[in-house]
Amino acid sequence: MEQLEYFRLFHPLRQADYELLASEYRHKACRKGVIIVRPGEVQRELLLVREGVQMSFFDADDKIHVTAFTYPPNLSAIPGSFLLQAPSQYYLQCLTDSTFYTLSHEALQRLFDQSQEIERLFRKMTEAILVGVIGRHMEWHALSMEERFKAFARRSPHLLHMVPHKYIASYLNIDPTNFSKLFNSVKF
Repeated sequence: MEQLEYFRLFHPLRQADYELLASEYRHKACRKGVIIVRPGEVQRELLLVREGVQMSFFDADDKIHVTAFTYPPNLSAIPGSFLLQAPSQYYLQCLTDSTFYTLSHEALQRLFDQSQEIERLFRKMTEAILVGVIGRHMEWHALSMEERFKAFARRSPHLLHMVPHKYIASYLNIDPTNFSKLFNSVKF
């Protein structure tokens, strides 16, 4: 999906505003395994994913706890770090070779000052992300392990073949052995 077409899913962005936004894009490529943000670092760039899959996670009790996966055409960031320009508590890592358009925090703030339409676009995108996070939070608390698996398989079926299952199991708060059983037995 073309970037402008994707943005228009959230807000009817005019071509001129898109061109203003795109004029600030920088390109970035990262190899599989690259950690883009570490705890204690400030994420200075918002990533608009062109190719690849990334995950955000934290490490506690010698265990990885996956909080999100990102992939095209979505945004990728540690929200608290990027939005507040504060040290991250999470990692952001490429699970596959990835390419991005990037926007620095400063450039994005300038764009907000220049175009109410760009500011409105990012507000609506942020709202959609928040609604999605709240919906997934509800799933984790209200759905059974099998129902969580099925919801994930409906929402992001391609990740089942691109992401190591131990990370998806962590994201869904399912024991890896139980995840394997679900993957091999549940029709989705």
